[in-house]
Amino acid sequence: MPASSGQGTPGQGDPDRRSGRRGGGQRARLPANVCGERVRVALMEARPAGLTLKQLAIATGMSVYYVRKGLLWIKDTAAMEQLTPLTWTAKEGFRFPPDPADWIAYERRQFHTELTRITRLITATIAPHASARPGDKAARIMLAQLEGVRATFESLVTGQ
Repeated sequence: MPASSGQGTPGQGDPDRRSGRRGGGQRARLPANVCGERVRVALMEARPAGLTLKQLAIATGMSVYYVRKGLLWIKDTAAMEQLTPLTWTAKEGFRFPPDPADWIAYERRQFHTELTRITRLITATIAPHASARPGDKAARIMLAQLEGVRATFESLVTGQ
């Protein structure tokens, strides 16, 4: 077996690593803020319409990898800095909707998704664990805490 060169093997994430390119032929990697700003500008230009991932790749001239990197940067940084809530729907893609009703509808859908995940965690894992081991203090605490989270999410989903 040959000795390791220390360079690692090509990965799945970065397109430069996936292709296995090294050295002089390697493309410069784009920083997250550059990717994010390109995506943000493309979405602002399309406003109030949205753009799919592929449309964003075409509009920005970046690969889907870099578009995703840019979307993460927007979610982590720019949405709050620019006060432009980012939403996504299968029908409209990613967008900065100007109507607060669209923001609220998206938020409620997200809370519903998380409510479903937490409910399934409780019913499939935590509650059976607590029932099987009634003396397990950690399981009882987890169950109580997650029941509280579930109740909070239910009220957020219904708007009450």
